Amino acid sequence: MEDPYLYEDCPVLKNKLGIKNGDTLDRVEVDLSCAAIKRLILNPIKGDYDFNHLLAFHKAIFEDIYAWAGEPRTVNIEKQEAMLGYMSIEYTKPSNIKSEASSILLDMSNINWKNLSLDKQAKELSSNMACLWKVHPFREGNTRTTITFINQFAEDKGMPFDRILFEKNAAYVRSALVAASAVFKDGDFSKPEYLFNIVKDSLQKGKLLNA
Repeated sequence: MEDPYLYEDCPVLKNKLGIKNGDTLDRVEVDLSCAAIKRLILNPIKGDYDFNHLLAFHKAIFEDIYAWAGEPRTVNIEKQEAMLGYMSIEYTKPSNIKSEASSILLDMSNINWKNLSLDKQAKELSSNMACLWKVHPFREGNTRTTITFINQFAEDKGMPFDRILFEKNAAYVRSALVAASAVFKDGDFSKPEYLFNIVKDSLQKGKLLNA
């Protein structure tokens, strides 16, 4: 099946800037999305932390780059992961994206976060972060959107994050999300401890910074 998100004459995502070189697009996308995320930290997006709120985050981060920013993907996707022997995480089918993401977000909203110990806060946050990321609602930009969304959610619930820790360890965080999401139809090979550790560290440092 052809990917409608790609240019017909090259395997590069269609973008508002007309860039057809993958490396160039990657660099520009990082610059623009990082600038957008910094704006969101200063001016948080208000909402109920539901599916539409998640879409609003993606739109705010990527609207300068992609026309489909803020819209759920319409195609199945695979991404070969070296740490999984070049297998792909089994991402959610497009038809199930809204229902699965909404269920995860509802569960998050129903937790009484302030009554949890630090360890339980870290366990619940990291688990829900991995579940939401595994849905992979968007054609591109899922990691940045998920982390930015979860960071704001946590802070709104009285659990300040050390966002710089995530920013400085972006590659580790993505690998930790892959490891935590390695649940397949034929078995569970997930290793959630890596994501749990950095989430707990971020919560601990966030509390110290806001003490």
